[in-house]
Amino acid sequence: MDRMLAARLHVPSRTLRVEEVPRPQPGPGEVLVKVEAAGVCLSDVHLIDGTLSPLLLRGDTVTLGHEVAGTIAGTGAGVTRWTTGERVVLHAGETRDGVTYTRGVDYDGGWAEYALSSADALTPLPGTIPFEQGAIIPDAVSTPWGAITATGAVRPAEAVGVWGVGGLGVHAVQLLRAVGAYPVVAVDPSPVARERALAAGADLALDAADPELRARIRTATGGAGVAAAFDFAGVPAVREQALSVLAPQGRLVLVGLTDKPLTVGDGTRFSYLQQRILGHYGSDMPVALPQLLRLVQGGRLDFSASVSGVLPLAEAARAVEMLEKKEGDPVRLILRP
Repeated sequence: MDRMLAARLHVPSRTLRVEEVPRPQPGPGEVLVKVEAAGVCLSDVHLIDGTLSPLLLRGDTVTLGHEVAGTIAGTGAGVTRWTTGERVVLHAGETRDGVTYTRGVDYDGGWAEYALSSADALTPLPGTIPFEQGAIIPDAVSTPWGAITATGAVRPAEAVGVWGVGGLGVHAVQLLRAVGAYPVVAVDPSPVARERALAAGADLALDAADPELRARIRTATGGAGVAAAFDFAGVPAVREQALSVLAPQGRLVLVGLTDKPLTVGDGTRFSYLQQRILGHYGSDMPVALPQLLRLVQGGRLDFSASVSGVLPLAEAARAVEMLEKKEGDPVRLILRP
């Protein structure tokens, strides 16, 4: 049987190992993809450190990686849409019997030389877009895109705030600018992240610890506050701060994941102002991925600066360490088999 390398997480012990495993074979309705690039996400770090746990995983070990691009290596019975060698981006999850499973969490992902996918969980990757950039779109880009266009329903000229300008937040800034939000206010304690936000198109970048933050946001928004606030940090203090500058009928969209409680300090004020708190997870892949790939292909969006480094698959643990410790302040690190 053919073998391959894969970075596998043993969930009970939170141990990550790059090991040799059997190469999967595509069954009916499935496609085998030769992985060319796979993104390393903070969610992967949280799976390894125990902050997050798979909910639907069968067994106790999973190949990580939900941001994956590659080429078709083989197809199973009944698959007629895809041909060998075709460039594709894998969706970050699949829906089976009405239940959504996350790739690299609930089933094996793309930190491997090959990955399986349902034939309907792929999107063609244009030849003009490098694999490294295509790989990050299924989460680092499409998740904020879904949060902005669907859950948050941001309209042109609306004032918005982005808390946490990391791997997802920096793309949120780009995307908010693309949809015409104004002003776009970025909030992050890191000076490097604030500079990154301004380079990505933010109109104002503030330190979360700035005692004048509320006043600065009020000034920037003509006293109204932000119509939409996006929490990409998953930190209770961030949510409290965002609520404090939310405009009447404004919405706080929770994108960053955390197991900490959600509290509203002044429930009466919150109700009187008719504000809303909305949870967000992922995106509508069949819709979002083609939209974003068209925008990249057409030159409206450029994520080349988001690829902070490329490491071989064998150094998956090193990539995780770099992201966890923010070595070099990476946006996205890429594993290449």
